[in-house]
Formats: sequence, structure tokens, C-alpha cells
Amino acid sequence: PLKLSSYSGWVLARVNAQSIQETPVSRSSTPNESTPLEDQLSSLVKTASPASQLDSSPLSSLALSEAKVVKDILQRQEQQEQLAKAVSDMANEQLKRFDELKELKQHQEYQDLQEVMEKSSKEAQGQQEKLKEEHRHRAKILNLKLCEAEQQRQHQEEMERLRKEEGQERLRRLYSIQEEVLQLNQQIDPNSRHKDLPNIDLSAYSNRGNQICGLVSGLIRTTSERGFPSPVDVVNTERVLQEMRGLISSMQQEIAAAVEEKKRRDEEEERERQKELQKKEQLKAQAPVPAQHPGGKQQKEGLQTKAEESTMQWYQELQDTADQCISSFSGIADCKDNQVKKIKMDLQKAATIPVSQISTIAGSQLREIFDKINNLLSGKSVQSGGRMVSVTQHPQGLDFVYYKLAEKFVKQGEEEVASHHEAAFPIAVVASGIWEIHPRVGDLILAHLHKKCPYSVPFYPAFKEGTSMEDYQRTLGYQVTDSKVEQQDNFLKRMSGMIRLYAAIIQLRWPYGNKQGTHPHGLNHGWRWLAQMLNMEPLADVTATLLFDFLEVSGNALMKQYQVQFWKMMLLIREDYFPSQYFSYCMELLSLVLKELFGFCFISFLLQKCLQKQEIPLPKGSLQSSFWRS
Repeated sequence: PLKLSSYSGWVLARVNAQSIQETPVSRSSTPNESTPLEDQLSSLVKTASPASQLDSSPLSSLALSEAKVVKDILQRQEQQEQLAKAVSDMANEQLKRFDELKELKQHQEYQDLQEVMEKSSKEAQGQQEKLKEEHRHRAKILNLKLCEAEQQRQHQEEMERLRKEEGQERLRRLYSIQEEVLQLNQQIDPNSRHKDLPNIDLSAYSNRGNQICGLVSGLIRTTSERGFPSPVDVVNTERVLQEMRGLISSMQQEIAAAVEEKKRRDEEEERERQKELQKKEQLKAQAPVPAQHPGGKQQKEGLQTKAEESTMQWYQELQDTADQCISSFSGIADCKDNQVKKIKMDLQKAATIPVSQISTIAGSQLREIFDKINNLLSGKSVQSGGRMVSVTQHPQGLDFVYYKLAEKFVKQGEEEVASHHEAAFPIAVVASGIWEIHPRVGDLILAHLHKKCPYSVPFYPAFKEGTSMEDYQRTLGYQVTDSKVEQQDNFLKRMSGMIRLYAAIIQLRWPYGNKQGTHPHGLNHGWRWLAQMLNMEPLADVTATLLFDFLEVSGNALMKQYQVQFWKMMLLIREDYFPSQYFSYCMELLSLVLKELFGFCFISFLLQKCLQKQEIPLPKGSLQSSFWRS
């Protein structure tokens, strides 16, 4: 076992004394500056010399000092504990100071950061204010630019409006010039007038007048295609008008000179005749008086004021047919039963909706519509409104469909064709094909057409005593609603649509029908209508409008069918029908209407062009062979 040496007490006493003298405890010292007890003991043991130790204290004193050594050791231990405690307290104080210093630095850094943030915020706020100011400035500039742009746009619109007004004014001026030129040209008649004047030939004036009319029309057509006429166009047209006036003036001077010459010759002839009479009176007793024969020149038969008796009989038969048809389906028309009402509504839709769908989109679509109508009239079931419909659902269903189908065809002419002239041809070809297979539909189409447009007979209804003015206006074809009669331009537009449909029907046949048979209502009926129209007194506005519509649609077909006879008819219209005083008056009344409806395409001008070219062009919208392959 380990034991203390006998010198340990002495050693410890020396160590204790030396350590107290050399290393006093200081509260202000740090742990790094103090030397630990173990290091001091080791250093003292190493420096102590055994010889000196033996010399300094006798061995007998060791036993006596053991108690003191133990006491010293305890004191030393207590001192070391106090020293450790002091060092620990000092370390804690140093740690607190370190923490306080760290906290101070954090506060300073936070303060600096806050100042930087405030500075940055102020700078950002200043930048934002600057941006706002720039934005307000830019917005102000933009608003000024927008105002300038708006003012410029309004100025441009005003300039465009003024340009259009000036263009329209110039166009109206061109139209008035054309009207005056056409009226002046009508004064040149080399055939029927001034034939009795000696040595006068107006053919040169007529040719030049026709050339001027064509020049003015071509100029107006060209300017209309590119927009509005320019001032140069107006000047050129006025120059042409002055030439026309000069032409008329020269012609009138020549006619006046010829009249004077004729008057002089007549006076000479009168003097010669008076001399002859004097001679005859002297020889009266000797010469027998010639017997006067009755008779004389046959009075020229005037135009008729009413239709021929056979035409009126045909008209009445068709109206009776329509009335009988109405009576035949009175059971389905007047029935209050809901089931019958539903059947009636389904049949009406099945008959009228396909007619409304007729268009020039494709020939295949037109064939589908035709087949659907034909199947319905043939008793087959067709789909309408998601249900299958058949005329066999009611005993009076077929007559009801006949009547409603014919009524719808005429209504399409009254509305659709009146607004879109090209629509006459697809509607007419379907109506013609149905007419050929189901003749009763054709009779009802004519009955509806004659009732809504009596001029398609032709027939001018006369006023009868006891008839109210409203009823009479309805008889003439006007629409009267709440005692208000429709405007004349709308009336002429509807009449024009129905005549165009009729003119298309008489010349068209369904291409997939029986080509061996004859047309159910062909061109011979159109020729009859044209002849009877020319045999009747012209009606203001109506006659010229309907003649123009009829000839524009069916003129080409009539020309190919009747050839020379057709051109004789055209010459008759121009030479005899137009020069009549009453017709000229009607043309003057119609001039304003024709401006809107036909762009000043007078029928006389149309005939003049056709007679010059000996050709009538195909009507616009006619169905070509390529259409049926679409």
C-alpha cells in the first residue's frame, strides 16, 4: 500500500509557505493568469534539493507537525475551493460582460440595420413618388395624345362625312344629268315623227343621242363601282349633257327650218289649189260634182282598260278552285280538338319549312328539299320537327298541304324574291317540278299569285260602288293595316318579287323530271301575259316596273323561243307603247321609284341596249349546269 514518506510533512510545509509567498490570490486575476495547485507542487518538488531538506529540519519534528500538516492541507483545500469559486465567479462575470458586449453589438447592428432600412424606405418612397410623378406626367401626355387622336379621328370622320355627302351630291347630280339626257333622247324619234317634213333625216341625231346615253350610263356605272364620282366625272358628264342639249338644239333648228320649208310649200300648194278651185268653179256647170263616199280612215283602236273576257274567266276559275280547296279542309282547319290541331300544325310545318330552306347553296341540297316535298304530297311519311308526319294522318290532310304549300311559294316570291332577286330561280325550279307532278299545286299557286298580285293575270281591278276604299286597295294588292296603306315603294317591291317568281317559273323545269312531257305552265303563258299587258292602258308606277322585272328575268328565254316575233314585240314597245302620252306621264311618275329600285335602269334604256346588241343577257342568278353537280 502507498504510504507517505517521513519527509512529506516537511515538504508540504515548505511548499505551503513558498506558495503563499509567491502566488498570492487576487480577485482581479483571471483564470488564465493563476497557476493550478498541482503545477505549483510539481514545480516546488522539482526545485527542492534533498540535501537542503535534510539540512533544514530534523526528522524528529516531522511527527510533531503531522497534525499541523493535515490542518494546512485542509486549509489549502479550502483555499483552493475558494480560489476555484473566485475563478468561477470571475468567469461568470466575464461571460456576463461578454454577453452584454454581444447584446450591445446586436443592438448597434439592429440600430444600424433599422437606420439603413429607414433610409432605404425613404429612398424607395422618394423613388415611388418620383415614379408616380412620372406616371402622372406620362398619363397627362398620353391623355393629350388621346385627345389629339380623338380630335383627329373626329376630324377624319367629319372629312369622310363631307366627302361622302359631296360624293352623294355628285352622284345625284349624275343621276339628274342621266335623267335629263334620257328625256332629251326621247325627243329624238327618227321614225314616227316629222315624216311629213321634206328633206329631213334624224337618224344621225338618234345615233348620236344613243351614244351619249350609253356614254353617260357607262360613266355612272364605272363611278359606282369605285365609290363616288369625282368632280372631274361631274364635269365630263355635264359636258356630255351640254353636247346633248346642243344636239337637241341643232335638231330643233333643222326641224324648224324643215317646218318653215314645209309651210312655204304648203302655202304654195294652197295657192295652187285655190287657183284650181277657181277654175273648177268657173267650169262648175259643165263638170259633175264627184260623189262623196261614206267611210274614211279607220279610227285607231285605243288601249283596253280591262282584261279580256277569257282571261277573266280563267282568273275566276282559279279563284273558285282555291275556294273549293279551302272548303275541302275546313274540318282540319276549324277543329278544336287538340290532337287534330297538333296534326294540322305538323302538316303545315312539313309543307312550309322546306320551302323556306330553298337556296342556291348546292344542287344536292335543293334536290333533298324537292324529294321531301314530293314525298309528303305522295302520302309518304317525312320527318319534321323530330316527328314523322304524313298527309294520311287526316282525311283532309292532303288538301290542306296543297293549299299551304302553294301559299308558301307565293309568299316566298312576295318576301324573299322581293329582297333578293336571285332567289327567284331555285324557288321557281322546285315549284315548277312540284307543279308538273302535282298539277293541283300549280293551280293553287296561280290562284294565290293572282289574288295577291292581280297584275300577274294581268288584271286591273275596277272600283265598285259600295266597296270601301280599304277593301279596294286590298283588291289592288296593297297591304292595309289599321287603316294605314303601305308605302308605294314597298308595294312595288312586293309586286316585283311575285312577277319575277312567275317569270322564272314559266321558263324553268325540274331537271330530274319527265323531259318528254310539256311544261305545265310554259313560255306561251308568258308571251300571252306580255301581249295582254301591252294591250292595256298603263298603270302609273306598276306597268313599267312589272314590264322591267318580267323582261329582265324571262327576256332571254322568250328571245330564244320566239326570235323574230320577240324583237317585233320589243320594237312595238319602244315605237308605239312608249311614245304614248299617258305612258310618258307614268314613266315620269316612276322615275323617282326606279332610282331606288333599279339604279335608274329605265325599261326604255334596257330595251334600247338590247335592240342595239340584238341580245338579252341571261338574268343574274340563273341556275347553270354546274349548280346541279354541287
